[in-house]
Amino acid sequence: MKGFILSFRSEFYKTRKTMGFWSAVLLPLIIYILLFIGFLSHSDKLATHPGLILWLEFSVPVLFVMSFLLPMLIVFIGYSVNSIEHKADTWKSLFSLPIPKFSIYSAKYFYALFLVVLCLALFVLFTLGFGNLLSVIKPSLKFNQYHIESTLTLIYLKLLFSSLGILSIQFLLSLLFRDFLKPMGIGFIATIGGVILTNLDWGYTYLYPYSHPFLTVKSTLQNKMGNGAGMPQITVDLFTKDIWVSLAVAVVVFILGYFIVLKKSVK
Repeated sequence: MKGFILSFRSEFYKTRKTMGFWSAVLLPLIIYILLFIGFLSHSDKLATHPGLILWLEFSVPVLFVMSFLLPMLIVFIGYSVNSIEHKADTWKSLFSLPIPKFSIYSAKYFYALFLVVLCLALFVLFTLGFGNLLSVIKPSLKFNQYHIESTLTLIYLKLLFSSLGILSIQFLLSLLFRDFLKPMGIGFIATIGGVILTNLDWGYTYLYPYSHPFLTVKSTLQNKMGNGAGMPQITVDLFTKDIWVSLAVAVVVFILGYFIVLKKSVK
């Protein structure tokens, strides 16, 4: 455990000034600043909407955008964590340290996972923070009349689970290839494939890891049901079959990546 903590801390110090780190922070901030300005400038038109509808209009467009941006962000994060070793050709030196090889490898992987978790957590915080700030600045915007915290957290938690398979695959690709273009190109084409399969409603789309973020957003928004007052209600089924596939892929590819790293360490 000590070796893991030391390696994890080392990854933070090595990448804290890189775009891989700051993209996880700036992406949710920029998106919600723009959305905040948009809602503020159209507050008169939105003032007639009840609280739940306001929250849906404030969060749903971002979820649609994130279903595509999240795989691309993972491509970037996965490569950025390993790019320093590739560029400096320090894999052999890294694994010659008196730290278990698995600790070094797992620290790299979980640091990449940490950046994804950080990004999604910020999306939740900025959604709630900017939404409630709008209700303070513009009391006519009734965000404070409905509490969406638990539902929003579950949606983004499911989005995290849906991305784990992609993270393991892209992390492995970033180990295999020194340049950015190959993992980026593979990740981009695979993501487009996920969009197509999801839109086609193919019965086995859930087996394709790059479709999982799209399936998560699509299934969540399709679960809106009208109650007696015609008000939509979102239900979140956290562990669907696509999520189980994502978790299984994540574990298998993580283990495979470790054996590939062992070969790198003796080259």
